[in-house]
Amino acid sequence: MEKNDEAFRKRLLATFRNEAAEHVQALSSGLIALEKTAAPEERQGIVETVFRETHSLKGAARAVGKGEIETLCQSMESFFSLLKQGKASLSAGQFDLLNETVDVLSALLGSVEEAPTKAQLAAVRELRQRLSGNGPRNTEAPAPVVRNDIPPDAQAPPSPSPPEDTAGVAIGPTMGKTLPDPPPLRGGDTVRVPVARLDAILFQSESLLAAKLTAHQRVMDIRAAQSDVIALARQRARIAPEARALLRRLERREPGNRRKGDTRLRRLLEYLQQEDDFIKTHAMRLEALAKAAEHDWRSLGSTADGLLDDVKMALMLPISSIAEVLPKFVRDGSRSQGKDVDFRIRGAETEIDRRILEDLRDPLIHLVRNSLDHGIEKPETRLAAGKPRRGLIELSASQIEGGRIEIVIADDGAGIPLDKVRDVAHRLQLAPPSGNGDAGSTALDDAACLELIFQSGVSTSPIVTDLSGRGLGLTIVREKVERLGGSVSVGASPAGGTRFRLVLPLTLATFRGVHVRCGEREFIFPSAHLTQVARVARQAIATVENRETIPLNGQALSLARLAQVLDIPADKAQARTESVQLVVAGTAENRIAFQVDEVLGEQEVLVKGLGRQLRRVRNIAGATVLGNGRVVPILHVPDLLKSARHAAPSPEPATDADAARKSLLVAEDSITSRLLLKGILETAGYNVKTAVDGLDAYTQLRTEPFDLLVSDVDMPRMNGFDLTAKVRADKALADLPVVLVTALSSRADLERGAEAGANAYIVKGSFDQSNLLTAIRRLL
Repeated sequence: MEKNDEAFRKRLLATFRNEAAEHVQALSSGLIALEKTAAPEERQGIVETVFRETHSLKGAARAVGKGEIETLCQSMESFFSLLKQGKASLSAGQFDLLNETVDVLSALLGSVEEAPTKAQLAAVRELRQRLSGNGPRNTEAPAPVVRNDIPPDAQAPPSPSPPEDTAGVAIGPTMGKTLPDPPPLRGGDTVRVPVARLDAILFQSESLLAAKLTAHQRVMDIRAAQSDVIALARQRARIAPEARALLRRLERREPGNRRKGDTRLRRLLEYLQQEDDFIKTHAMRLEALAKAAEHDWRSLGSTADGLLDDVKMALMLPISSIAEVLPKFVRDGSRSQGKDVDFRIRGAETEIDRRILEDLRDPLIHLVRNSLDHGIEKPETRLAAGKPRRGLIELSASQIEGGRIEIVIADDGAGIPLDKVRDVAHRLQLAPPSGNGDAGSTALDDAACLELIFQSGVSTSPIVTDLSGRGLGLTIVREKVERLGGSVSVGASPAGGTRFRLVLPLTLATFRGVHVRCGEREFIFPSAHLTQVARVARQAIATVENRETIPLNGQALSLARLAQVLDIPADKAQARTESVQLVVAGTAENRIAFQVDEVLGEQEVLVKGLGRQLRRVRNIAGATVLGNGRVVPILHVPDLLKSARHAAPSPEPATDADAARKSLLVAEDSITSRLLLKGILETAGYNVKTAVDGLDAYTQLRTEPFDLLVSDVDMPRMNGFDLTAKVRADKALADLPVVLVTALSSRADLERGAEAGANAYIVKGSFDQSNLLTAIRRLL
């Protein structure tokens, strides 16, 4: 029974935490709105709202035995009751006190499953006294102003004191009692579902997309077989009249004139006629099978798409769910810096994938902090410049074409001092020195200068504060946004300040992708990052400042050969064609045309992660499984653009006859990582076999000759360290080169790999295929 009570208590507290978080957020938003509103009618409505939220939170806290939260809510409720009756008024200090109380409530909710600390209980007592006006108070946060003309019996009842020790408190009066059945759900009712359960449903729904792609591939396979049978039937139809005429001549011969081979010839002609009928019958059956398979594919596709869309919608959240914390963040930050700042949200109802939204919270907070710290000026500075005393930071969100969302954070502050950025970039050797007007000046233009603020270490702040000044924030913002498949850019705001623009996909699960071939490898370009797919004459390629360019739509674009950027062999036959196929990626002035060997088409793509071992592979964002079962890498376009601009020349791939004879064994338990490594090495010209774990690898090493072993470390049955040690202890294998490719990056792991006898140790967190190929060539 005790175990059941404890389980019930945990479920109850989890429900309370979710419900209470919504109430606290509503309180915070209401206080911000109340502080900005001057109209009495509007204020009265907001007071009523926060009063109700406080009352609801108090009741929920009482139900689960959280006396400290109930105490604070009781004190706030008493104060809001006086406000409703017009018996108290608000001042700036009281707003600070109420916001401080909300902060303490948030802290208590963060550890709701544990007993409150002594410090938390002391804070509750102090706030209760300050809210009631009966205890010590901060001069900057005075107690509520209560009118003296109110009779004592009209004052709110005193709040109960919080318990000194809540350890072992029973969870509300209903513990252990039988509760009545809830009323049946109506059409407008909602239920709470754990996010983990929704994620599991989404995963299963996404798997249906793979089934849909496979079903389409089966339709194509059946159609291909049908075409072969039809072609055969047409060939047989050309000779069928002659065969029938020959058979008729044989039948008209007199028995005495028949030759010895006539019987056999007649049998052959009859067999051919039967075979013609057989081919026609199977052609009809294949046609029916193709139609049935196509119907099944369309039905499965419709069901999968509908289910996936519905589950995606269930996991979509409005921007307001993370933006609601920003008004209070701006209020507290502006007051600490002596600034007056308004914060406005437009398009708060715009919805986006919850998984994207969770990772977007920190970038948005940093960009708002950047505007607050670097952009908005002090009131006296703004007034001297002819600006309003109060600055403005605005966040706007809207859905744009291509299944993407645009988020803009703009301010009306001082803007970005480009001269300071140039000087800092010069000090860090990120750019040439500022120009002096000479014809030979190499100073950066404004657009290139703005891009430098995303470089690590670039900051125009003269000091390092708790908010900014280290030059890392915008670098992290760009990395996180690009990791989500988005992009971030900066420019001047129409109001004269700074404008950051983020473009992100609406969902992470699926997207449209352009399927390309480069050499023997195939890749997927996310369509959202592409502006054009084109075929141009090879003679149009020109060289400008030692870089190849191609004219497109009246503009010269940098040309990069995808095979060279990815360090893979290109199709030599394509070098003799009269035209080249291009995929143009990037935006505005940052576009680059990537030359590929073939564009295979555009299709819906289901994204699969590379696993924890390959969380960050340069130029690769993930992988997808095609309908034919092939694993194809998805290109990370922001990485690809950087590689095309700045990457040093890659080492020549091992395509000579000697390398082609080298045989490699790859031991990896993750199927995605195993196929990826196998593809990289086979493209480089090696014969590759794979093993699913260390024991499987050792068995193959004892039965077949290999020139080198590439192994993961964290594998079942036998890990990479033990496999390496076993290889070194085996006289027949002792000299075999071993390369460990692993996510383990600590010094102890590196030393353990060296002790085991590994020749090279490559960390997957910073995995670059050129590093692996270079290490293998060195060892071979």
